[in-house]
Amino acid sequence: MNRWHVIAFIIVFAGITILVSFYYLEISISIPSSTTIPKFKIKEIYATKQDGREWFINMDNPTGDGIFDAGSPISKQPDGSWQIESRQRNTKFGNEVRMNVNTPPGQEPWKNVEITGYAKVVSADSPADDHLDWYARGGKHTPNAPCDGSALKGWLSVDGIASWVKEIWFPGGYTDQRDKVQATHDDTPILGRWIGWKVVMYDVDNDKAVKMESYLDDQDNNHWKKVTDLVDNGGWYARGSDDEFYSAGCGKPKDYIIMNGGSIATFRSDNMIWDFADLSVREIQARITQSSVSS
Repeated sequence: MNRWHVIAFIIVFAGITILVSFYYLEISISIPSSTTIPKFKIKEIYATKQDGREWFINMDNPTGDGIFDAGSPISKQPDGSWQIESRQRNTKFGNEVRMNVNTPPGQEPWKNVEITGYAKVVSADSPADDHLDWYARGGKHTPNAPCDGSALKGWLSVDGIASWVKEIWFPGGYTDQRDKVQATHDDTPILGRWIGWKVVMYDVDNDKAVKMESYLDDQDNNHWKKVTDLVDNGGWYARGSDDEFYSAGCGKPKDYIIMNGGSIATFRSDNMIWDFADLSVREIQARITQSSVSS
């Protein structure tokens, strides 16, 4: 083979290589991208229950799934998050946010759950009192059906105080706060910065008690620290008078342990403006051994 044959071979080979490259490039460009919204890469404390429900917000269209009800107008922010506008109602709570994750007909209600959300509080009327509130284990909170309005509520105040409150019925079945702790580093308020707030509730002691835990991502870096750890096995009483408590006729004791599930999981606040992102609710694999109560 002389020099010209070699040169011709090289030219032909290079041409074939270029044509093949463009062919595969064309194929790769023409393949449509998936329309599935990817799940967040947020740390999960407990595994999802086998065949259990999972809900993850669609950050492109939060209310498009028919499950998430923001309850108030929301607007997209430049960073891709959403801001919720509180709605004035004729109640003692003032401007309210009640973002509900509902249970579709025929599906199991939320019960043993891990509820997660990221938030940036823009303003609050009273940083010491106003708080983010993730809750579950009840239905709609309305005076027309007071006994449906039960809930276990994981609070995080704007001042960075974490605690739990139990609501046996709406609105007169509230307890005082328990497991109240300073959750943020160096007592830093959460105003004006992104944090992650996660609450967990699950039955323990062979379904005779319920365990509540909350976790804080204080630096918005997906590093979660447990900040509360509480078991209700009785003796956590509603704070109102006996006359008020029993007026609802719910047939529950004043220290009722909320073992029931509920159709709604809620992200709540009062008298605050805040941005939100990456909300989720998952039915988790409950630990029901005695060791869970003492952990």
